[in-house]
Amino acid sequence: MSTFGALNTAYRGLTAAQQGMNVAGQNIANAATEGYTRQRVDQSSLAAPARGLFSGGALQPGQGVSVNAISRLGSSFLDAGVRSAGAQAGYATVRSSALQGIEGILQEPGDNGISNALHGFWSAWQGAANQPTESGPKGLLLTAANSVTDKISSAYKALDSQWSGVRSEALDAVTAVNAAAAQVASYNTTIRSTLAAGGSANELIDARAKLTDQIAGLAGGTVREQPDGTVDVLVGGNALVTGGSVRTLKLAGATAMADAATDAPRVEWTNPGGTAALDGGELAGALSVLAPASGGSGGPIAEAAESYNRFATALATAVNFVHKDGVTGAGVQGVNFFTTGTGPAALSIAGPTSTANIALKSSTGGALDTSIADKISQLGTGANSPDKVWSGIVTNIGVQSRAAQQHESLTDAAQASARTSRASQSSVSLDEENVSLLTNQHAYQAAARVMTAVDEALDVLINRTGLVGR
Repeated sequence: MSTFGALNTAYRGLTAAQQGMNVAGQNIANAATEGYTRQRVDQSSLAAPARGLFSGGALQPGQGVSVNAISRLGSSFLDAGVRSAGAQAGYATVRSSALQGIEGILQEPGDNGISNALHGFWSAWQGAANQPTESGPKGLLLTAANSVTDKISSAYKALDSQWSGVRSEALDAVTAVNAAAAQVASYNTTIRSTLAAGGSANELIDARAKLTDQIAGLAGGTVREQPDGTVDVLVGGNALVTGGSVRTLKLAGATAMADAATDAPRVEWTNPGGTAALDGGELAGALSVLAPASGGSGGPIAEAAESYNRFATALATAVNFVHKDGVTGAGVQGVNFFTTGTGPAALSIAGPTSTANIALKSSTGGALDTSIADKISQLGTGANSPDKVWSGIVTNIGVQSRAAQQHESLTDAAQASARTSRASQSSVSLDEENVSLLTNQHAYQAAARVMTAVDEALDVLINRTGLVGR
């Protein structure tokens, strides 16, 4: 190698060391940046030139170092684990939140729950029985009956409102998936052109990875990497993003809980159509919550609403069965105490509007007979009493909520573990970067010293050769 070749070798060492310091500085600057993946300079040694006609047969050293690329130290396997855990956590979180909301509507145990209202209702019957000739206890009975029916109907309305709220959140999630997919497609186009031009797209890949994580958390998407640097994002095995093109999703189906039985909410592809099979994520969780009632295995909100209907029917049936055998204050027999109209029983159940419609005595009793009131006041103690029906409803919802919360805790722990594993591979270690910075700093100084030595040798050769003896 010529002396001028040694200068070129030193120059390559300088540029490689400088690039190493630049990359270390980039890592240090982004140590706290969310989603940033650390980078390293990918170097290789340059071989010696082939022996030629003028090489004189002498062995030649290598020609220095080549900076081949700036590598992104991420792991596709760990990224896939984070996306999978995120999809499961998103699904569990939505279900747990919905069931906790249902528990809040129950207000059990508590002063504002139906259990307390039922206790007051049975006690009011006993109070009316104790004072059959007084109008005050009968008025309190009407108030207690209205308290029960109001709590039933208001809880049902709250469930209907919660159902609408979850559907609105699902619609927002679909919009977010479509927006993220469009950004991924845009990044794909930019990354492909950048890599084709020989540039580094590491920061763009980091930004795209955050979006694919978001899509996985929302719709359970999976990612397939392509040789040109782009990624395909799949939802339910179908392509959401392919290169620079996007297929969008839409939320279809019922917009009210009352219509869910005939037109259950679902996520569909816009072009071409068809139902999108979700692998998990918040959208899948929302659709499971919005599902219609199905004998206890349907959506939790619709099942809870149906439970209120069953309870309202059971309460009205039990009270009316006894009440119809009595005679009201107006002298009428066979009158129902509770009435239910068309539509959901929880919304239509209502008590009498006047104390004259209350039957305290049986048709065969005397003027002060209160056997009907006594029987009704004891309805809360039977094996199949309305109280037992309500207690079963509360217990069932509580068990489901507890199971959902445990599932949420497990999936959150799995997600945290997956993120920790990825961070151990891709996050920046300041100690490691300081070592890299010092290593490249010394390499730069050494290369500069080589260049100085070669420069001095050339100075002697060019400027001083032949001056001796003059």
